[in-house]
Amino acid sequence: MQPTSQNLSSSAPIGSARIGSAAIGSAKYHLAVVLPCYRTRNQVLAVIDAIGAEVQTIIAVDDACPEGTGAYLQEHCTDPRLQVVFHAQNQGVGAAVLTGWKLAALTTADILIKLDSDGQMDPRRIRRLVSGICSGKADYCKGNRFFSRDGLHGMPKLRLLGNAGLSLLNKISSGYWQIMDPNNGFVAIHARVFRQLNTRRMAHRYFFESDLLHSLGMVRARVMDVPIPARYRGEPSSMSPLREIGPFFKGHVRNTLRRLLHSYLLRGVSLASIELVLGLPLLIFGLIMGICTWWQSSVSGQLASAGTVMLAALPTMVGIQLVLSWLNYDVLAEPRDAVWPMLVDEEADQPQALD
Repeated sequence: MQPTSQNLSSSAPIGSARIGSAAIGSAKYHLAVVLPCYRTRNQVLAVIDAIGAEVQTIIAVDDACPEGTGAYLQEHCTDPRLQVVFHAQNQGVGAAVLTGWKLAALTTADILIKLDSDGQMDPRRIRRLVSGICSGKADYCKGNRFFSRDGLHGMPKLRLLGNAGLSLLNKISSGYWQIMDPNNGFVAIHARVFRQLNTRRMAHRYFFESDLLHSLGMVRARVMDVPIPARYRGEPSSMSPLREIGPFFKGHVRNTLRRLLHSYLLRGVSLASIELVLGLPLLIFGLIMGICTWWQSSVSGQLASAGTVMLAALPTMVGIQLVLSWLNYDVLAEPRDAVWPMLVDEEADQPQALD
């Protein structure tokens, strides 16, 4: 049986077709794996061959790959679970994942999985990845290469440093303070939770995983880290770290502002909201006042008066205390319970196209 295929241009609506799911094994949950494909022609067949029988649906999305990965799969892969989808134009890894997940969400799939097609993640670990969702403890599970030092073996030093910095920024912008390795490409989400997300606003390129975590925080989804080491075999990366610094920083700043506005001023007002609204202005004012006072004293050679010093010091100290109190509340407010068991899966009876 040959894999099916579908062409999707950049302007075509997603969800115009449904996928037939195969009943493989006796698993309670229907698992659907999406493989974004771009310059992975030499690795993708081995990745598909390693996907176990617990997975019922495999969707490979050719993101206008110059190597023709999608056509290569149609010619050489005979796995009956596979459907190949084509983007007429390159839209980015995030767009490819969303295309596959939206198609899978139109079926009876319960859990949607993203697995990079370059072979850096072992498909045999899918069972471990989805275990938190299947047990009702999580809505979204992601791999974490930072769990142990052994998992970092072979990771390029620049990538290691970049991931550590991005993890800190992501904690602030998403509100998931216990999560590490936010850009790990081995993730799984319950289909009910995915349908609650505003996918129109998600990043389509390398910021996708970070944007996804931010969106999950907006619906109070429970996120779980799963210790899964990566395999580095010298595969070339299409991501340029220096080129992505600007977009990543801009994206995290935008998401931080959105999160604070939504969580503390729109969805729920609490004492933490007051601490944040008062603390930040006081802290900023105190710091600016202190710098200006120090600069003026340095230029004039005269010591600032005690009143001037207190005018800078007091707002700074009070602002720090209020911000630290808010930060403590924010860390403790991280979602602890899965929401997917409480969501009514109306789409299972009447699937609808997702924008």
